[in-house]
Amino acid sequence: MKSYETVFILNPALSEDQVAKSISKYEKFLKSNGAKLVHKENWGLKKLAYTIENKNSGFYNLFQFTAPSEIISPFEVEFSRDETVMRYLTVTLDKHALAWAEKRKNRKPKKVK
Repeated sequence: MKSYETVFILNPALSEDQVAKSISKYEKFLKSNGAKLVHKENWGLKKLAYTIENKNSGFYNLFQFTAPSEIISPFEVEFSRDETVMRYLTVTLDKHALAWAEKRKNRKPKKVK
């Protein structure tokens, strides 16, 4: 099984409950197809670098997981079909990216002044 990382952006018009349901839906999809979720992060509402679908912000989420390569295509089809997902990107992690992801996972959150 390979290691993957997926970042996806959800529509900013969603409520917190709708965001939580969307995240839960994709977690269940991964687990039901034999993937193991290693780490997940909810980065919250962030400003976009450019407008997408006339929106200037979105809810960013990250999943790091190990999975058989056969489920990546159906996983991305689910993102494509979901109207609440504005963008997504799945990448395969090599040994250097895994080391960096481990550092990111273990860092302490920054305090906002």
